[in-house]
Amino acid sequence: MGLDRRNFIKIAGLSTLGLAGKPAVDAIARIRLPEEAPLTAKRWAMVIDLRKCRENPDCNEACIHACHKVHNVPDFKNPKDEIKWIWEERFEHAFHDQSQEYADESHRELPALVLCNHCDDPPCVRVCPTEATWKRDEDGVVMMDWHRCIGCRYCLAACPYGARSFNWRDPRPFIEEIEPDFPTRMRGVVEKCTFCEERLARGEMPACVEACDAGALTFGDLEDPESRVRELLRTHFTIRRKPGLGTQPSVYYII
Repeated sequence: MGLDRRNFIKIAGLSTLGLAGKPAVDAIARIRLPEEAPLTAKRWAMVIDLRKCRENPDCNEACIHACHKVHNVPDFKNPKDEIKWIWEERFEHAFHDQSQEYADESHRELPALVLCNHCDDPPCVRVCPTEATWKRDEDGVVMMDWHRCIGCRYCLAACPYGARSFNWRDPRPFIEEIEPDFPTRMRGVVEKCTFCEERLARGEMPACVEACDAGALTFGDLEDPESRVRELLRTHFTIRRKPGLGTQPSVYYII
């Protein structure tokens, strides 16, 4: 596997400064290459089996903790300032438009895991004036560039799912244990779930999927007819959040 752009520039800089030769070779030797090939898809999607979540009520907390830990999500211990990438929401709040008059709706009082829906037509992308958020053409992941975010919060207003958080305060003092392999953010920027794009690049599944012992979260390629995601969609009735808006969410729920 070749060098990434950042490390290539680093080594090129050493050569430019007249430090080529053994120091440059040593620098190349210190570069840690991924152990596994990156995971790729034409369109990443997730299926969440709420039946398994209900059967394993403690599992949701494990998924949330795993995501927030690896992504340096702060805990302000104050709902007003809360930063969340994945969280629990009451079913009736997350799916207020999914109601049937005569159906057994006992599940409506139970929590559901919610996160960024990585929409096929994301309204947040359309309103961002600096292109700090965009949808990747290669796999449909809705990304964030915190360095380009100017804190205008247009994306918060445009997102119909409440999937974005704004750092009203400096988050760094409120991170219990900083994960050195993932960047921390700063006051005045928006953040959200990115489907663990950095883990996919290392050949790893999203942290929430890996942490889910109940097997309630399934991640895969929506465009691959043989993927586990497509198998679940063929064999189970699934719903999505606010489908009438036409955003085409990539997160599906089995109820």
